[in-house]
Amino acid sequence: MWKVTLQALGVLLLAWFFGNFVLGWFQHNDVKPQTQHSKRRSGAADSSDQSCFCQLTGVLDDCFCDVESIDVFNNFKIYPRIKKLTERDYFRYYRVNLKRPCPFWPDDGHCSIKDCHVEPCPESKIPVGIKSGNYNKYSHAANTMSDMTDCEQAKELGAINSTLSNQSKQAFADWARHDDAQDHFCELDDETSPDAEYVDLLLNPERFTGYKGPSAWRVWNSIYEENCFKPRSVYRPLNPLSPSRGDDDGEGFYTWLEGLCLEKRVFYRLISGLHSSINIHLCAQYLLDEGWGRSVWGPNIQEFRQRFDTAETKGEGTRRLKNLYFLYLIELRALYKVSPYFERAFINLYTGNAQEDGATKELLLQVFNEIKAFPMHFDEKSMFAGHKMEAKSLKEEFRLHFKNISRIMDCVGCSKCRLWGKLQTQGLGTALKILFSEKEIKNLPEHSPSKGFQLTRHEIVALLNGFGRLSTSIHQLHNFRLLLKENR
Repeated sequence: MWKVTLQALGVLLLAWFFGNFVLGWFQHNDVKPQTQHSKRRSGAADSSDQSCFCQLTGVLDDCFCDVESIDVFNNFKIYPRIKKLTERDYFRYYRVNLKRPCPFWPDDGHCSIKDCHVEPCPESKIPVGIKSGNYNKYSHAANTMSDMTDCEQAKELGAINSTLSNQSKQAFADWARHDDAQDHFCELDDETSPDAEYVDLLLNPERFTGYKGPSAWRVWNSIYEENCFKPRSVYRPLNPLSPSRGDDDGEGFYTWLEGLCLEKRVFYRLISGLHSSINIHLCAQYLLDEGWGRSVWGPNIQEFRQRFDTAETKGEGTRRLKNLYFLYLIELRALYKVSPYFERAFINLYTGNAQEDGATKELLLQVFNEIKAFPMHFDEKSMFAGHKMEAKSLKEEFRLHFKNISRIMDCVGCSKCRLWGKLQTQGLGTALKILFSEKEIKNLPEHSPSKGFQLTRHEIVALLNGFGRLSTSIHQLHNFRLLLKENR
């Protein structure tokens, strides 16, 4: 009898302890039992919070690479290295003319918002090897003048040291003539203009300045409506300067787009990708607070949703983000193609500081090694591959349209937005120049400059910083995913 009673008491005590333990665990972890209704509600919240990303997955159009592979590759392999590289002296100083007048419509004045202002860099702060000219990009030997005779020769040959052979001197002279005459994809600033100034990109970061509204819309409207091969009869979705077409959710536009040849379709996607990347930078570095005379910048989730949420953009958000990934692949491919140019021993990213220059070159080569290991590069051979004369004409049309877009950047009213718009457009233009110069790059001489293909320092800085901006955008998308989950 006593045994049975004791056993029953033991069972009751064990049940009491277990019940208290489970209750305490639930309270400590704030876990609530879910009914079928609460599960549905939770799922709906997850879907709403992640609606910017729920369709951002899988293989991209016009290529054989998927979003997930790019995310992993960029965020773990490329972004940490490209961020370090663009902080080096060679890449942080960019010479630009922000005073060129808009060539297409009357200038409506520069933005008066204080954050639109760009602080130029005093000449005294610029490394000596950078401010002395583009000819300094090769080696220390090419920048050492031993006597007056050498100086006189330097004036004639672009400051090439007399220790170079006559053949090399001729190559430099040929290169200078070729570089002046070659077809650029961008309207280049005259770096000798008194209005051109060096800007420290690290001290003038790209972020939301408050510049928006009709002035900003007019710039992008001109780009999309007049330079992307689109007839005016085709309505572009969410165009703020065009009246809505009622129930037209953009299907007419995308039916038209899919009917274009690959080259024109690619052109539109590059511009859309660039626009998306810029918008992500503005959302990630948004002015959150101006209290006590100190501005606070950080990610603005609501602004991000407004630009990329599937519901708020009628499905446009996902397309915009996929075009960013597509643009990333195009510029990644250009860097892959141009790597032999930089791997030659005499190419030196010259600033005048030998230790700095060696470390910068080493870091650049590390970036190239990672890019070469990426297995899913865009295949540009399918572009301009038709009839020879038609392909040549289409390529020229492609180039002129993009060059026109680079001119439109001089119509941006905000100086800081103009700076980064010009730099990123120049970067993409340099990438296109590389992709369409495959034969010239293959025939580069190993130990001397080539008149067939050259890059100026201006192009090199724009190319790497432009790609760095795309890499940063994809990295920021990962941050926004985490923020959206935290704000459920």
